[in-house]
Amino acid sequence: MVIPLVPDVLYAGNRTQMRLQREGIYKAPDVTLSPSVRIGAFTAIGSGTIIGENSSVSNSVIGELCTIGRNVSIDGCYIWDNVTIEDGCRLSHSIVCDGVHLHAGATLEPGVILSFKVEVGQNITVPAYSKVSLLPQPPKQDSDEELEYADTNSGVIDSPSIASISPANIEHDHVSSFDTEQSVLLEGGLSGVGYIWTSCETGNEEEWRYSVAPIPEEKLKEFYAKMFDEDESSSDGEQTGITHSGELISESKSTDFDDSDGEYKGDVAKFEKEVEETFERALGGVAEENVQLEINSLRMSFNVTHAECAGAVFQSVIKSAIIASNSSKSNLLKATIDAIERSKGLLSYFITNVDEEIEVILKFEEVCMEITREFAPIFSLVLHQLYDKEVITEDAILKWESEKADADESDKVFVKQSEAFLKWLKEAPEEDDEDE
Repeated sequence: MVIPLVPDVLYAGNRTQMRLQREGIYKAPDVTLSPSVRIGAFTAIGSGTIIGENSSVSNSVIGELCTIGRNVSIDGCYIWDNVTIEDGCRLSHSIVCDGVHLHAGATLEPGVILSFKVEVGQNITVPAYSKVSLLPQPPKQDSDEELEYADTNSGVIDSPSIASISPANIEHDHVSSFDTEQSVLLEGGLSGVGYIWTSCETGNEEEWRYSVAPIPEEKLKEFYAKMFDEDESSSDGEQTGITHSGELISESKSTDFDDSDGEYKGDVAKFEKEVEETFERALGGVAEENVQLEINSLRMSFNVTHAECAGAVFQSVIKSAIIASNSSKSNLLKATIDAIERSKGLLSYFITNVDEEIEVILKFEEVCMEITREFAPIFSLVLHQLYDKEVITEDAILKWESEKADADESDKVFVKQSEAFLKWLKEAPEEDDEDE
């Protein structure tokens, strides 16, 4: 279970502390706000920043010593230090680096990145996903080292100046610059200072994938339409999947839905790992009631069955015995018996019926065959202990044996190993009756 850390005081290095206020707002004590300023949820404002009348800031981070004028709107932005934003500017889901100056009425559309000390002129609109820098764009971006030592005189794309273009036409010319894959200089006067960089490989079309801006609605529609078409084209309704790394998922794992009832099934392997980590914390002294509560929460979160949960708890108990032994047969058996005895209450809480008891036996088989093979030689002995300690009933053990009757020989390994115990289990009631 992951619990977010929300400190009352946010402190980073030598910066001034910012205290937590309502709605997740962090604000340094020396921030100057006009009474009419509206600060929305999930916003941080650094030391020495001044915000003028009727301005609004929401879901944004503003650094130190920034000056923000009147009637400014900032939403979903990262504003670094020493930034000046004059009256009437509009910023949406953009990144603004140190020392940037936005003149009155400037607009940053979603996805814009302004590098250090860039200036945007009065009433200028910077198009969505633009990247603006003081340095002109090199013709080939081979490495970060080349960019670091780039200067304004070597390897520069010959870009036309747009200092003479009026604000009314500036947006059109910026868009045109993307089409021609050129860097455009915004210099002096109304336009400002900086070059617009372009992505030479994919143009501006794919910039939304790597932006802090929300995914555009039309892109979402394209994605869902493509996904629907792929589902329609799948033969016989078969569903395949691809992981984030591009790897094909096998047919057995390509869907998390149960074909029998259409319900979503969580990732059992991840669930078992979470249960194991929870159980390890329990060994450190956590109250059993708290462990039960956390495992139940995990079961509902991963949407696994009660039987799968019982199997995961038993697997965690049985694996803990490996740590307490040196993997020798005698030490492992003793450590396993101790682990079962120590966790008997927890096992009894999660193993409540015959089906869950059978799941525990099957899980133990899986552990012996695939996960921790050291248990394989002592399977029947541990099964006997589970019976003696009333974790598993006679009905469950005999039903497990009967279900294995028609199985392959490779699946009967542990049934054969347990023949003596099973024979004793079947004859024990008869002997009790004869004694009576």
